[in-house]
Amino acid sequence: ASAEPRDYFTDENRVLKKDPQQDYHLEYAMENSTHTILAFSRELHTCDANDKSITESTVRVIWAYHHKDMGEAGQNYHGSNRGTKSLRLLNPEKEEVLSASLPYFDLTNKDVPVPDKDTTYWCQMFKIPVQHEKHHVTKVEPLIQKGHENLVHHILLYQCSSNLNDSVLDYGHECYHPNMPDSFLTCETVIFAWAIGGEGFTYPPHVGLSIGTAADPQFVLMEVHYDNPSYTEGLIDNSGLRLIYTPVLRKYDAGVIEAGLWVSLFHNIPPGMPEFVSEGHCTLECLEEALGAERPAGIHVFAVLLHAHLAGRAIRMRHFHNGEEQKLLAYDDEFDFNFQEFQYLKEERTILPGDNLITECHYSTVDRIRMTWGGLSTRNEMCLSYLLYYPRINLTRCASIPDIMEQLQFIGVKEIYRPVRTWPFIIKSPKQYKNLSFMDAMNKFKWSRSEGLSYNELVLKLPVNVRCSKTDNAEWSIQGMTALPPEIERPYKTEPVICSSSSCLHCSLFLTLLFVVCVTASTIGNIGPFV
Repeated sequence: ASAEPRDYFTDENRVLKKDPQQDYHLEYAMENSTHTILAFSRELHTCDANDKSITESTVRVIWAYHHKDMGEAGQNYHGSNRGTKSLRLLNPEKEEVLSASLPYFDLTNKDVPVPDKDTTYWCQMFKIPVQHEKHHVTKVEPLIQKGHENLVHHILLYQCSSNLNDSVLDYGHECYHPNMPDSFLTCETVIFAWAIGGEGFTYPPHVGLSIGTAADPQFVLMEVHYDNPSYTEGLIDNSGLRLIYTPVLRKYDAGVIEAGLWVSLFHNIPPGMPEFVSEGHCTLECLEEALGAERPAGIHVFAVLLHAHLAGRAIRMRHFHNGEEQKLLAYDDEFDFNFQEFQYLKEERTILPGDNLITECHYSTVDRIRMTWGGLSTRNEMCLSYLLYYPRINLTRCASIPDIMEQLQFIGVKEIYRPVRTWPFIIKSPKQYKNLSFMDAMNKFKWSRSEGLSYNELVLKLPVNVRCSKTDNAEWSIQGMTALPPEIERPYKTEPVICSSSSCLHCSLFLTLLFVVCVTASTIGNIGPFV
């Protein structure tokens, strides 16, 4: 087999075409009775219109193969030998420094009947079993039931109120359901996230997640997202997480801060918008107070999870120090709702009193005919960043919500009934909105793209209500105050990509990919190199 792997691209009709600029370089190829391995490299930025630049954003890798070489007539149809996977190709891997003999405990679902519907979120409460003395969790791994690798789509672990009792442990329940137990609503801080395609999460060697003391999580809620697009009946799942811990304490306790937009109906996105930008502010005022009191020397962020729902297209975490914009703390310009995990920062970032953080979310609602509202369901939206940092301080949420009255004035609302006795509250005037809730009024308004753009400009300039929370529902004094968003350039201007010519193979970063193809024994005779 003498066929040489080549650089091809595809057009909108999915026809493969040989790229006039060959940017992929075969490093080596090998084959045995079960696998064909091709390792190839390319520049991150090739200056080729037919290639996609590789950045720290999510990359959707599509693969397909046929058992026979590509002939003169073009590609052979791959049939079912194909797949797709979201990856962060440039997210640095953490070195394994763990001993295999470390103790662990598992948080796993027990015989959960997965409904025969497209999407199910299943929530189960657990009590952390290690409760006698302080330990550090050093790694969290997914435990996916064999054969359910495509069914279990993501797993989130939330810290709950410590005021709960063991009666909450008896039942699992569908999350975000009207009959969901009230105790689930106390579980708001994400302490771990895994998504399909992701690996486990390893803490840096000097940091661990503290368990076993009164200040640590006692109760946690595990949310498992099941993806069952073929509506398969009778599936029973026992997947979950393994937490590996050690009595040998690390230097620092890890903390998590939820930053961004407070999840609320005050966050809303008009229908039919190809682009709409929302901003959540971790304000200077909140960070001044919390860091000033707890850690004037600053905290060190080492990983970030960016979180939105189905309308999310891009998320950027902007960082300002004394009003001066720093390099982006984290970003994903190709956000994939089905691939969410903490991304490690290449270098730890220090957050100081006098800093502020802005979570900038870009949405598309072109396929929606009604307003999209901030909320817990996947058809609602969120705009959040979860910061993993050390040393842990008493700050779990640093967020904002925009003022609602000016949003209502935009659609012509004059007056609402006061005092507010219902939620969402009821409008008094003008006549066309009389006795409607503000949700109904916003849906009744005739949104055009130009109205949507004007509304977007207004929302980004509105005063914001500051959310600045401690653990267990306590609050810093700045909570509930109103602040003005900072005067900044909007949206964030990405740095221009500097691409390198294909003749200059060693003057910029390389990406080397290992392409492994599993082949059944019956087809071994036909194998040649794949494209």
